[in-house]
Amino acid sequence: MTDCASIDLKHHFLIAMPGLEDETFARSVIYLCEHSPRGAMGLIINKPAAISMRHLFDKVDLPLRREDLVECPVGHGGPVQTERGFVLHEPLQPQPAELEGPVYASTLTVPGGLEMTTSRDVLEALSSGVGPRRVLVTLGYASWGEGQLESELGENAWLTVPASAELVFDVPMAERYDRALDLLGLKSWMLSPDAGHA
Repeated sequence: MTDCASIDLKHHFLIAMPGLEDETFARSVIYLCEHSPRGAMGLIINKPAAISMRHLFDKVDLPLRREDLVECPVGHGGPVQTERGFVLHEPLQPQPAELEGPVYASTLTVPGGLEMTTSRDVLEALSSGVGPRRVLVTLGYASWGEGQLESELGENAWLTVPASAELVFDVPMAERYDRALDLLGLKSWMLSPDAGHA
């Protein structure tokens, strides 16, 4: 039997089981950015907030010169700090010094995975037409205290699967739950609502 305390689910998706009825987390897919014995932190990637990227940039007094992003939805990343933006993006590629691109003030690099930036400078880069090519901007995040996620996993509230950048960036939000289940070879009708509870 695997010791839940020793698992590291950074760069994994948490996929809510049907029995998870909490309004925020029902049918959610969460990209885990942090997971340690002290707790876990992630971003819901499949629930839109009631705001577009254009509106968000208006609110922070920045123009948005990335036509590919103007109509993209901003995500509802979770119930914590819902006024704060979290930008999930591809890792910045190292560049020769003369071509040095943006390096952001507050970026968490997820080992083997993506990067999450919380500083305004990434929005300024996107505003000026540059910045990371593929991004997901969310308001808020999800977090678990020490042992809390492991307990929920033990109660079968979540399925886990290694994350896919393509699912985060290339699949429409409304399709991400079913596509995440596809990574496990599952369909939502196969899962019993009685299998887990929160």
